[in-house]
Amino acid sequence: MSAPDVTALLAELERSEPDLADEARTAIEWLTGGDPLETVTQLDVCEFLWYTLPLKVGGDPERLARSLGRLLHLGGLERYAELCDSPTTARILSTYAREGEDAGTGAYQAALEATGVLPPDVPDLRWSTIMGPEELGAHVACSAALELAIVAGDEVDHVALTRRWLTEPRADLGGDSWLHRVHGERLNRWVLGRGPARRELAQPFEVRLHAPVPAQPVPALHGLLSLAASEESLPLRLAPSPEALRLREMAERELGALRRDGARLSITPEGRRLLHSCEAMWEAITGLLLAQGEHECEVSAREAALLLLADGALMSPTELRRRVAEVVGGEGWHSATGHADIAEPVTHLVGQLTALGLAFGDELAVRMSRVGQLAALTALRAHALRPRQYVSSA
Repeated sequence: MSAPDVTALLAELERSEPDLADEARTAIEWLTGGDPLETVTQLDVCEFLWYTLPLKVGGDPERLARSLGRLLHLGGLERYAELCDSPTTARILSTYAREGEDAGTGAYQAALEATGVLPPDVPDLRWSTIMGPEELGAHVACSAALELAIVAGDEVDHVALTRRWLTEPRADLGGDSWLHRVHGERLNRWVLGRGPARRELAQPFEVRLHAPVPAQPVPALHGLLSLAASEESLPLRLAPSPEALRLREMAERELGALRRDGARLSITPEGRRLLHSCEAMWEAITGLLLAQGEHECEVSAREAALLLLADGALMSPTELRRRVAEVVGGEGWHSATGHADIAEPVTHLVGQLTALGLAFGDELAVRMSRVGQLAALTALRAHALRPRQYVSSA
């Protein structure tokens, strides 16, 4: 059964409670954006009442909420009408009025979480706070599915339901899945990043990065952790080659897989977890290649280097730095010292790759192994599919 026509409901409200009609018209226009009333979900109503209404709509928020509630009641949408008149709505609107926007949005976010209709992050997808059209459509669809399950009285596994809703092929999407749509949107956004040189370099990877790369064994790290586990600890002077020393340093400082115990290194619980799971080890080492937390320019330099090396090209370190500098400069990063700004992150990346056995590198040439190429694709895919978030100025 379709929801009643908004125009008819407003006419009825004008006859029964004319003093609320103007506010109800304003509220319903903001809530629906001109779409049919049957498209409205609980998430829509909550976000309107607890965020849009106090921050974007002029007038008396409490009166507007009450007027909307009367209109929804006339339309038989009792659950949504009750939200308009609920103590939660009154408390949130009062918080905005008394304590300001930050406190109000905090109360809104806590109340929204408590409804159970907010789709959680799942292993396949972490939601953005800045959503494109496809991701917003997926988020709304998952929220509606959660709402229906809650209303039906089902015992809801929020993660399982959200994951199923994202991954199942859907007739309304022409057999596509929401997850595929969101990934496609994020990959396209990643390709269309700053600068023509960067776009040209990334373009061939848009299709290649759609499918995940199977986890690969990393013998160098596996061997080191196996030795640490079997011997209980390693002498610090063990394995004097530069690659072995760099690998040991990575395992200790970057992966947390080893810890110092006097003059020896011992395997940690994290190290045992990596040792016993190929997937966990693969995720950990590929995550290092484009690790977040560094300056954005440095991450861009490492990304450009992976794009240049991911097909197994043989390049001199000088040529690699020059090409990376061109890409990074085209993205808007400018340096008074030429290649010096990107030399350190590129050198560090090559050091990681060679220590892990994912690349050959010396002062004359750098080249990825086949497993190294797969590691580069895995790291690039994770970076391209990361959620977009607002950056705090604090």
